Amino acid sequence: MSLVVIVGRPNVGKSTLFNRLVGMRKAIVDDMAGVTRDRHYGRCEWCGREFSVVDTGGYTTNSEDVFESAIRRQVEIAIEESDVVLFMVEAATGVTDYDASIAEVLRRSKKPVVLCVNKVDSGEKMYDAYQFYSLGLGEIWSISAANGSGTGDLLDEILRVLPEDETPSPEDRPDLPHVAIIGKPNVGKSSLTNALLGEERNIVTPVAGTTRDSVATYYNKFGHEFMLVDTAGMRKRAKVHEDLEFYSVLRSIRAIEASDVCVLMIDATTGMEAQDMSIFNLIQRNRKACVLVVNKWDLFVKDNNTLRNYEAALRGRLAPFDDVPIVFTSVLKMQRIIDVLNAVATVYDNYSRKIPTARLNEAMLPEIENYPPPAWKGKYVKIKYVTQLPTRFPAFAFFCNLPQYVKEPYKRFLENKLRDHFDLHGCPVQIYIRQK
Repeated sequence: MSLVVIVGRPNVGKSTLFNRLVGMRKAIVDDMAGVTRDRHYGRCEWCGREFSVVDTGGYTTNSEDVFESAIRRQVEIAIEESDVVLFMVEAATGVTDYDASIAEVLRRSKKPVVLCVNKVDSGEKMYDAYQFYSLGLGEIWSISAANGSGTGDLLDEILRVLPEDETPSPEDRPDLPHVAIIGKPNVGKSSLTNALLGEERNIVTPVAGTTRDSVATYYNKFGHEFMLVDTAGMRKRAKVHEDLEFYSVLRSIRAIEASDVCVLMIDATTGMEAQDMSIFNLIQRNRKACVLVVNKWDLFVKDNNTLRNYEAALRGRLAPFDDVPIVFTSVLKMQRIIDVLNAVATVYDNYSRKIPTARLNEAMLPEIENYPPPAWKGKYVKIKYVTQLPTRFPAFAFFCNLPQYVKEPYKRFLENKLRDHFDLHGCPVQIYIRQK
């Protein structure tokens, strides 16, 4: 699909316009400057045409901030990828040095530019917009991203200069699995995303909390194809004091809910802490497949039995959900990155597996006969039939004469037998006992 990139200095309303164009609150918006850091992709439809929209961080030339050079690089990459650049400025402030610097970058890029003056929400402010003709980028389009005025004319102009689509976007496929990379701050989630993609897709710094939004990217390499979602680090609720971080964590939770497979990353030097367990339990409650990645393994002091003992201790913490694949990696040294991909592909196959009813009954009815449900108050439970339910995750219905007498321990037995017979490791299994 054609690509429209929104660029501008910090706090001119880029994310507000992005959310309006894509029709949802996809990017975090705050009065504080510099909220957006990574490139954020969405889709806009106008007059029967669809195109991709990219929100970028505020472009500045301030070298003191640890994030500024990385944000500038992200903006430059987005401009290189774009078909049309939507250059956003603010009416009240007027032409600043940052605006002039961005205009110079856009002139050198030779890309079609649509100059958009934001925060023109009254007739009096219209006169403030005319000064931006001095940038030499052609016609100006006055809008208010907050209330939507002027955005229709702006979209008409974007469609006029936008090239025709040549091929459908691969992200349009509804069957494409979504893989979310989840974990605490500073465990290497963005580094893993960049390593898998082979490019600086997301900003990486030693500062915890660098990533703020959940950023989805199409991935198609090494025989694997899926949507890869990098998320913000999730801290304990008591440690979240800023509204901005609260919304970041909320987006991470939404990413878990929308995913098929969650890659839970932990730091090898700290081990599986209480917050890691909270995130893992959240993944389990949402019925998502899971791969556990132990990052920074190169920093851990090892002997011959270290890996075996470490893995056994991890599985002890995860019990009873201890069949999750565990991959030990060092993202910075690119160690066992492919193993993460293979583990994700394996658990997604298990997660989406559909088992014929005949095979289910052939495997499970002999197991039930050998180990029937315990009698309750002199009454015997007889399970006669089992079938898989049409749910997103593996769910099975067992039909019997007295479903109220089948307790949790026996459901756990049935679940373990299903995992053993049909290789459902790494994904949730739900058991329903129903009246015959």
